[in-house]
Amino acid sequence: MAGDAEPCALGSVSGDRDVQLSKALSYVLRHGALKLGLPLGADGFVPLRALLQLPQFRGFSEEDVQRVVDSNQKQRFALQSGDPGTGPLIRANQGHSLQVPELELFPLETPQALPPVLVHGTFWKHWPSILLKGLSCQGRTHIHLAPGLPGDPAVISGIRPNCEVAVFINGALALADGIPFFRSANGVVLTPGNVKGLLPPKYFKEALQLRPTRRALPLSGNEEPGCPSDPEPSPGARKPVQQ
Repeated sequence: MAGDAEPCALGSVSGDRDVQLSKALSYVLRHGALKLGLPLGADGFVPLRALLQLPQFRGFSEEDVQRVVDSNQKQRFALQSGDPGTGPLIRANQGHSLQVPELELFPLETPQALPPVLVHGTFWKHWPSILLKGLSCQGRTHIHLAPGLPGDPAVISGIRPNCEVAVFINGALALADGIPFFRSANGVVLTPGNVKGLLPPKYFKEALQLRPTRRALPLSGNEEPGCPSDPEPSPGARKPVQQ
């Protein structure tokens, strides 16, 4: 599970300013608020005006932030009115490594409450470890699951569009074993896993290679994990010359 990028040089003329702003907001609101001296509410909200006073956000306005929040397809952020003394408040809807005890999460307490599909997207370099040990929070408070594969209409956030492996989770079995699940404000299904912060392989229903071609992956057996299959050569392709 890859983490968020560190704040970039926001005054740079290169790159897209909204993308830069979105990445910086993700880092500060999910991971860096306390380290940067921002007052963090138990619900994850911080005063927007205090955030914009940080050097990383020099040159950006409240209007810029509002535009990024409104246009973010994954609905990563939420804005709300604060009292006159603090002004508007902003938070990340999920993905925190910071402890946010009152983050707006809806408990999913029965199998019927869970989406029919629960899937975690990852990359080949992580697959051997995941297959052996299970999914990990990786320093965050939750493991992120989506209600479908990248590109599915029901998927707003929770899975990267360029992930290479999809792991399907048996949520009903995990619930029966006492592992809790929640839904975030932007539709991501979250679980803290077991007491070790893991969702062990016993809860994997199936795994699917997404790139370069789609195929089912074994969850046990003799096949070496972490080695994507190449697409079949076309009928007219030339065979490589033996040296």
